[in-house]
Amino acid sequence: MDSSAKKILDKLKSGKYDPVYLLQGEETYYIDLISQYIEEHALTESEKSFNQVVVYGKDATMATILTHARRFPMMAERQVVIVREAQDIQDLNKETGSKLLLDYLAKPSPTTVLVLCHKNKTLDKRRELGKKAEQLATSATFKKPYDNQLVDFVLECVKEKKYSIEEDAARILAEYVGNDLNRLANEVDKVLISHDQKATITLAEVMAKVGISREYNIFELQKALINKDWQQAAKISNYFEANPKKNPGIPMVAFLYSFFSKVLAAHTVADRSSQGLTAALKISPYAAKDYVAALQRYPQTKALENISLLRQADLKLKGVNSGSESEGQILKELVFRLLA
Repeated sequence: MDSSAKKILDKLKSGKYDPVYLLQGEETYYIDLISQYIEEHALTESEKSFNQVVVYGKDATMATILTHARRFPMMAERQVVIVREAQDIQDLNKETGSKLLLDYLAKPSPTTVLVLCHKNKTLDKRRELGKKAEQLATSATFKKPYDNQLVDFVLECVKEKKYSIEEDAARILAEYVGNDLNRLANEVDKVLISHDQKATITLAEVMAKVGISREYNIFELQKALINKDWQQAAKISNYFEANPKKNPGIPMVAFLYSFFSKVLAAHTVADRSSQGLTAALKISPYAAKDYVAALQRYPQTKALENISLLRQADLKLKGVNSGSESEGQILKELVFRLLA
């Protein structure tokens, strides 16, 4: 878990609530996690009717939000005001709205918990509000996680729900979903449905529940490319051509582009051991062995050539100079040329 999120949640779970929370950044998972905890636990069910307000930024001005925040709670210790999509507050980036918020942050109501969920971006630190808000409020900025943090995220999610999962299963799930933590958490929940809590979640179970073919998927194709296994790569390419709806080309090309970009970067790393590549490329330790193997089979010039081939294939899949080639034919030719 993100250290800032953990610090805030640990304090909340101890029953201590601060007057203002400013939650911002590209990674919305932790923003939702913290705001949802406050929404569910700061007040009892009977207190929520009169003391909990949820507004959306696009529907409110700063004056309206602060009018809610300055009210006194009714028959409760505190009241809660949650502003979802706070980045869309109508006058947040105008002088009037910024000044109103700064004035409130300087002297917030001690009986109000104001939660500002500022998603997908951060306050402009060139302006006074951006410079001072983080100092005056309980603030956290959440960035998209690195690839090497995703497996641990899956393992932690599963452990928190009192289940266990094989490391390979966690790695495949992380690689399949990528660094969208909301979606990754949802896929974990999907895997846990109807699962025996006493049994460890296996790789086969993960692949079945999230709809990944055991033999013919992008991970097996990457493995075949790493091993330069022409026969297996051809089988997978033929399967993709026969099942284009299940295996859209553009995401596959993007996946392989990311892989060969890291292979190219790995050629510049002094320490090319698994540990060295894990640290330098910020990849999962479980995936580092793949890059060690790829370095042996794809010299720097070939890695660079493959990146160029993937760019060309991406353009063709988007209709640029594709002629009469089908998506499956483009992918088959691409795989052949990546291996050549």
